[in-house]
Amino acid sequence: MTIGKLRVFGVVAVLTAFTLAACSGGGTATTGPGGSAAPTDAAAACASGTTKIQVESWWTTGGEATGLQKLFDQFNKDNPTLCAFNAAIAGGAGTQAKADIKTKTLAGTPPDTFQVHMGHELLDTYVNISAGSVLSPLDTSIIDPTKFPAGVVSIISGKDGKPYTVPVNIHRANELWFSKKVFTDNNLTAPKTWADFFTAADALKAKNITPLALGDNGIWAFGMVFETILIADLGADGFQGLWTGATKWDDPKVTQALNDLKKVFGYVNSDHNALTWDQANQLVIDGKAAMTIMGDWANGDYVAKKYTDYGWAPAPGNDGIYQALADSFPLPSKAANQDGVKKLLAFMASQVGQDIFNPYKGSIPARTDAGQAVDGVLAYNDYQKSAMQDWTKDTVVPSMEHGAAAAPAWASAIEAALTTFQTGGDVTATQAALVQAAKDAGY
Repeated sequence: MTIGKLRVFGVVAVLTAFTLAACSGGGTATTGPGGSAAPTDAAAACASGTTKIQVESWWTTGGEATGLQKLFDQFNKDNPTLCAFNAAIAGGAGTQAKADIKTKTLAGTPPDTFQVHMGHELLDTYVNISAGSVLSPLDTSIIDPTKFPAGVVSIISGKDGKPYTVPVNIHRANELWFSKKVFTDNNLTAPKTWADFFTAADALKAKNITPLALGDNGIWAFGMVFETILIADLGADGFQGLWTGATKWDDPKVTQALNDLKKVFGYVNSDHNALTWDQANQLVIDGKAAMTIMGDWANGDYVAKKYTDYGWAPAPGNDGIYQALADSFPLPSKAANQDGVKKLLAFMASQVGQDIFNPYKGSIPARTDAGQAVDGVLAYNDYQKSAMQDWTKDTVVPSMEHGAAAAPAWASAIEAALTTFQTGGDVTATQAALVQAAKDAGY
């Protein structure tokens, strides 16, 4: 795969990363979002006498946990005196893990490395902070700037211009997934617009089929749906302007997006607040729901569950627009095993490491010369091949819910407004709250 420059996404993310002091509160999926499974004591699997490398993540289920373990298996085989393991914390799309990581890292007792979204979540929390960075910059033995898109390198770099984390993937957030059988049985095609969606949803609802599966026991999943509607109603430039001040949150198109969101919400499963994202995805697998909007870690979930009867398309109104995010792993300045972590990060940044991990994760590699099958592990599937093509030609925009578009406090304020919106449906009050959140963030 050859990935071109990161286009507008890189520009917007770089500008916002340096104009604000970085995944949303409660968000990310970002990014593998974590699921409903409970973690195991992975450290116990390390052989006696090996030096353990604790990697804290929120990847506990499906392809995301499998992909990381496959990467560790190869690394540990190549480095028999070391043992990298996934110290995963389940729940809340990373909410619990992020809080634990932040507390320990800022207190000077970090895990050896940890999952963090590149962009605001990385830079605002750990790098561009008043007390000074708690992460060490990465040299070219780990991050070769000629092997990653310039925009990616920019948004993993601090104010000093040095990179601070290894991006292991590129995810697409604004994707619609659907059951081919349900669509075929009901003579449906993937909706290109939200008007098309409402027509299909009415037909499905009349047959007692849930049109859109939603699992938002963490509000971030609902926020993702809102973002895709904002992209559809405002276009790429208008959507990006929301995060730079060029588009105002009291714009009539934001009003339209909220009205559309309210209407879409009428087509989701009644138990949405009780489900995780992967449990909602299971409704599609089981044929109980026709569609879901989720990042392409859903692709990894399908692969892990050996489900093949699914289709995909950009979310309605999102054709030609790639909403991107990335998971990454840094080097904490006070990590106990500096040399071992450096070796692990170098492997995570390598072509081989990324091509072991991403086919399971459902994402595509961040490294520009990756994208090839590695002998003995899973190959990229048709979705990922199509995503690689889209990545090189689509307009790229950032994700609020997965750390790139907005500072954590701003994203949390947006999520609070959406939580209230779910219960009351008051468009005017919600838009006023969104305007105030932008004002509080300096826009």
